[in-house]
Amino acid sequence: MIGLFRIRRFRTRLLLIILGLLVVALGTSFLLVSRANRTNAVSHIEDSLDNAMSVFWFSVELSQKRLAQGAEVVSADWPIRELYLQPELDRNTLRSNLYSYANRLQVPIVATFDIDGELLATTKDWLTNERSAPFQRLIERADEEGTDYATDFAYLDGELHVLMVVPLYAPRPNILAWFAVTLPFDDEFASQLKSSTQAEVTFIRGGEDTSQQILATTLDPQSAQSVAAQAPTMKITASHTGITTVNDEDFVTLLTPLRVLGGMSAQIALQRSLNAEMAPARELENIILLISIAALMLATIVATAVARGVSKPVQRLSAHTELIAQGDYQTRLTPNRSDEFGQLAESFNRMTDGLAERDKVRDLLDKNVSPEIAAQLMRDGAVLGGEEREVTILFADLRGFTSLSENLSPPELIELLNNYLERMSAEIERHGGVIDKFIGDAIMAVFGAPLKQEGDADNALRSALAMERALAKLNLELQASGRPKLGIGIGINTAHVVAGNIGSHRRLNYSVIGDGVNVAARLEALTRTPEYNTNILVSAATMNAAQGVYDAHDLGYVTVKGRQEPVSIFSIENTSSQS
Repeated sequence: MIGLFRIRRFRTRLLLIILGLLVVALGTSFLLVSRANRTNAVSHIEDSLDNAMSVFWFSVELSQKRLAQGAEVVSADWPIRELYLQPELDRNTLRSNLYSYANRLQVPIVATFDIDGELLATTKDWLTNERSAPFQRLIERADEEGTDYATDFAYLDGELHVLMVVPLYAPRPNILAWFAVTLPFDDEFASQLKSSTQAEVTFIRGGEDTSQQILATTLDPQSAQSVAAQAPTMKITASHTGITTVNDEDFVTLLTPLRVLGGMSAQIALQRSLNAEMAPARELENIILLISIAALMLATIVATAVARGVSKPVQRLSAHTELIAQGDYQTRLTPNRSDEFGQLAESFNRMTDGLAERDKVRDLLDKNVSPEIAAQLMRDGAVLGGEEREVTILFADLRGFTSLSENLSPPELIELLNNYLERMSAEIERHGGVIDKFIGDAIMAVFGAPLKQEGDADNALRSALAMERALAKLNLELQASGRPKLGIGIGINTAHVVAGNIGSHRRLNYSVIGDGVNVAARLEALTRTPEYNTNILVSAATMNAAQGVYDAHDLGYVTVKGRQEPVSIFSIENTSSQS
């Protein structure tokens, strides 16, 4: 009776330990999931706010171009030129024309200035000559730089505007006067930006050490003031993202300073609600919590029922797993039970057969494609499609092989070709390149796909130089056996291409396509040109991307077949310091 009690007490302790560990595991998992959800939500919002800021700058640039084009068209109108050419300027008529131009351009302020920057007429009565300093600064800048227009941010009557000044020629290059237009950053502009980006928008006047004033916003006044009050606590020397609290709700806020004429300051705050972003994750967390509680209750019932009879089968399975991890696929489990452990043993045996077959397939795949491509195919599957990437493409072609093959038997020819390809491939892979394909005695290699590495352009250049040195060693061996030397031509180009699985659903090949591939192939063909007297031709794009120092010679521009725009090319030579 005492022994039975001790057994039960031991089982109870073991059950409590197991349940305690389960509670800790479930609680830790829940906290980690919750933290990961918040981190992912913040990261997603930050990305969306960066995109929203890009949309803002694109909108500003688009507005500036529209204002510049409209202002240039208006300044070229004959009626306004005729007014300026009259002995005495009729300012009332000029102002009437400005109202018409404001309607045409859909802007609130249109003004004209003489060549000295003095205000002549405007559509706003409060815009006097004394309050026209921002326009006058832009006129001075355009006059000094000799540009057809000047633009910048500035405050007018307490509001933030984009200003634009355009010269009125009579005729060019003689400037008769200056024509000015503006576009305000008001609530309407903020609402349009919000509709495009799904982010709350607030324009704030004032910097880190000055009082804050709301210029325009998509928020309610109280929320906007809360954002402005927290702005000084954030770094505004550059775009900065932080968490702000508005009406007890957390927002991810991107605060960016705006350069304003006259040394004044302004900021744009883009926000998205963290609570709204995490709402789906919160629902998932609640479901996980309920599932965890149910799992804990079920575990209590199951753990009470399961007491003995599991340790030995588990130990056998664990030992067999270690054998599999060590690569032993020959040993098999003997299913001596008819319950779930017996079925699991049979499943382990089938899994072992599958792993052995997979290793055979992978070994065969590694011999037919580059290891990087094989790993990607094993990981992602053979799916048609691709992505745009910047890569460096290398084409290498064997010179003198055709004449040599006439004097060799087929076995000797294959042996020589494999010897050459083995040495060239080794140098490419040693420098981080991926063999895309063998085209007869030619090699196409890619640096930067499927895996991006640091210094892909440098790796390609060093690989080409190493290939040249490797061929020199091979030629010494050929000479010793009485065979003629082989030559090589290498073309290298860096460009944006499409990289991915190309072909049909029955047969595909990982490769890169695009104009940049064609350029590399054409450069390799140009190495046959005697006037270049080089084995390696490299495009300017590759030289610009490379960081290393090379013995490079500028060969000027050349028009390659299939491409209208000429390509700047360089020759690369081996030196004793390069490896």
